[in-house]
Amino acid sequence: MPDQEKFATTDLDIAAMRVEYGVDAGDNHPGLETDLDESWLTDGWEPLLRNWIEHATSAGITDSNAMVLATVEVTESGPRPASRTVLCKGLSPEGVTFYTNYDSFKGQALAVTPYASATFVWPVLGRQVTVRGPVRRVAAEVTAVYWRSRPRGSQLGAWASLQSRPIGSREDLDRQLTEVTARFESVAEIPVPPHWGGFQLQPEYIEFWQGRRSRMHNRLRVLVEPGNTEVAAMKVERLQP
Repeated sequence: MPDQEKFATTDLDIAAMRVEYGVDAGDNHPGLETDLDESWLTDGWEPLLRNWIEHATSAGITDSNAMVLATVEVTESGPRPASRTVLCKGLSPEGVTFYTNYDSFKGQALAVTPYASATFVWPVLGRQVTVRGPVRRVAAEVTAVYWRSRPRGSQLGAWASLQSRPIGSREDLDRQLTEVTARFESVAEIPVPPHWGGFQLQPEYIEFWQGRRSRMHNRLRVLVEPGNTEVAAMKVERLQP
């Protein structure tokens, strides 16, 4: 049994928890006091998202490319939303790319309903970005290039884990990894599993959010015509907080 002291509760008032957004001049993150402006999107949504990820990285934020991915699962009771955190592993004007087991819950959900929403959030910077749109599998050669960049341990893990499926114990999971490690011991380049690869979320809706004092946040929405990545075809709107 776990040490119950680890789960001791306090009188923390969750409802009273709040942060006053907005950064004063002279803060450790210079430039963040500047209000988000439509001109920041002159070159499109992708350069600004990339800039914010790079800024989060420079600020020392762990996994600054992490995003909460929401999909729709079709159940006997009807469609149900499901979300989890994944890592963005590719960014271009065409979309946001991530990799996973195609047989996982999210992989199965996307096979039935190929549409998703992903949110990047950096609370310490008072910023977040949400992208929504259709999702498609990336080409096998694109997956292969990324696969070769992964550490060997991550490659073995992709083979060992039947992602999202139940397993009896941690020992059983470790045993599967041991068996896979032995299987590929003499293989210099581990192949891509047939059930594993990339997805690209092709945004048709992107929202940039910047926290401001008194909850008067900045929100800019970018609407993209399906299949058209030309900046001139994008529509930028300011939303009320």
